[in-house]
Amino acid sequence: MAKRKRLSPLGAEPDEVPVLETKAFFPSYPSGYAGGHTRSAPIADMAGAAAATAAMQEMAETLRAAREGGRLVIALPLDQVEAGHLVRDRLAADPEEMTALIESLRLRGQQTPIEVVALDGGRYGLISGWRRLRALSILRDEAGDTAQFATVLALLRKPDQASEAYLAMVEENEIRVGLSFYERARIVAKAVEIGVYASEKDALRDLFRSASRAKRSKIGSFLGIVQALDGVLRFPEAMSERFGLQLAKALEADPQLGPRLRAALAAEPAADAATELARLSGDAAKKAALTAVTETILVEEPLPGLRLSTHASGRLVLEGVKADAALRARLLDWLKTQEW
Repeated sequence: MAKRKRLSPLGAEPDEVPVLETKAFFPSYPSGYAGGHTRSAPIADMAGAAAATAAMQEMAETLRAAREGGRLVIALPLDQVEAGHLVRDRLAADPEEMTALIESLRLRGQQTPIEVVALDGGRYGLISGWRRLRALSILRDEAGDTAQFATVLALLRKPDQASEAYLAMVEENEIRVGLSFYERARIVAKAVEIGVYASEKDALRDLFRSASRAKRSKIGSFLGIVQALDGVLRFPEAMSERFGLQLAKALEADPQLGPRLRAALAAEPAADAATELARLSGDAAKKAALTAVTETILVEEPLPGLRLSTHASGRLVLEGVKADAALRARLLDWLKTQEW
């Protein structure tokens, strides 16, 4: 019978072979029991190390791809996010909505990440989430030097071109709160102005690609108001769809109406939305071709989010975010108690 040869690690001399310490997993077994060895064979060590390295590399690649693909939420210092990276489509934030958002963030923290794009110098440009970023900034200023509200959760986007960034911003606001027709038209005009799109037609078609043709046509009508009065209107988001369409026709019919309105509003800015809309309507009434505009002779805002329009025919119209079923029920109850 041939004598068995003792195996040793590659490159080791027989005298250098380490003595393997044996230990039984169960005390009742002899110390030489094969299952008691705590040291694995060298080839198993090498295979384990290679597998661990491959797993770490795969994990690192997965995280990198998730971050660059906008699927990984990252925490960024507030000061590194530039809120003015894009021309914003929302002209104003409702005070009540902002207060509610601040309280929600204070109690529950940030639940929905903002969207940013990487800029030079380790900074980031805001694509969507302006209200959340603004609310966190307010909370940070209130908290002082604490780190509680010093960061914002964000998704890193990589739009191939600026038009995709604008589209992401518009789509988020359309889904979340909805934009006024003036705000929709304004972002179309601004996107063309800064060179994101070659023409208003291209911007309108791309930014509102999911809207119906009729809706895009109405946004296009509001472009005339933006071109004539942007910068001097203080409450353009309060302009109703119907009034805006009538004013757009008036501006188109009378080329001098736009400059006259701009000069008047610049010289004496309106103190509130009702005053501004009344002045727009009153000036338009001076033209016989604009009789449709004069149907609305007074627009008041008794409460934030609630507008009351008084028409020449005596018709009263309540509209706004607070003109809901609850208000209707209360109004009906009140009317039933009155003596007419």
